[in-house]
Amino acid sequence: MKIGVVVFPGSNCDYDCYYVLSQILKVETVFLWHKDHDLQGVQAVVLPGGFSYGDYLRCGAIANFSPIMAEVRRFAELGGSVLGICNGFQILTESKLLPGVLMRNKSLKFICDTPYLRVETKHSQFSKSYQVGQVLQIPIAHMEGNYFIEAEGLKRLEDNDQVVFRYVNATGEATAESNPNGALNNIAGIKNEQGNVVGMMPHPERVSESILGSVDGIKVFESLLS
Repeated sequence: MKIGVVVFPGSNCDYDCYYVLSQILKVETVFLWHKDHDLQGVQAVVLPGGFSYGDYLRCGAIANFSPIMAEVRRFAELGGSVLGICNGFQILTESKLLPGVLMRNKSLKFICDTPYLRVETKHSQFSKSYQVGQVLQIPIAHMEGNYFIEAEGLKRLEDNDQVVFRYVNATGEATAESNPNGALNNIAGIKNEQGNVVGMMPHPERVSESILGSVDGIKVFESLLS
């Protein structure tokens, strides 16, 4: 398998994702520049966290119009696997590859924390190596992670098993106290109906090696290979 990691002006988790894929999982990995019109024959694409074009207007709004995203959209529509992490998730919603929006955190403050997540479905390209109901601890670091979608769209997400990760407490209960940013229904990550596109606010690449203190995030990437 060959995987591409997109680099936008301001990306700062691109090398972290590249390291996990190429050094820990030993997968052929290439960087894809935001001005590229070629995905170099990859079988999966990762949109990393950080920033893109200064996140002017809204987070991910300008990246949506980059040349590489035109290629990523075509790739995803043909069934290609796409993972968006943090800013990557914001870009996927701006690109309409995933429904909903990421608004400012309810507290209106930047949040850097390590919340608990519950795996809600195995039916996605990036969660099938986990067990449903498994509780993980994966760090977040964002200002705009407050997921919102209108009532009808929320019902579709829940009915169609499109919620992939949900913020919970240590015992796996989704409570108001366990929701770090005010996200609707404690949603931390979702997928499209086909399951080939996943967006999540937590950073699995930051807990993918034991030297980092946890490997809770590695199965997000391993799922792609299974």
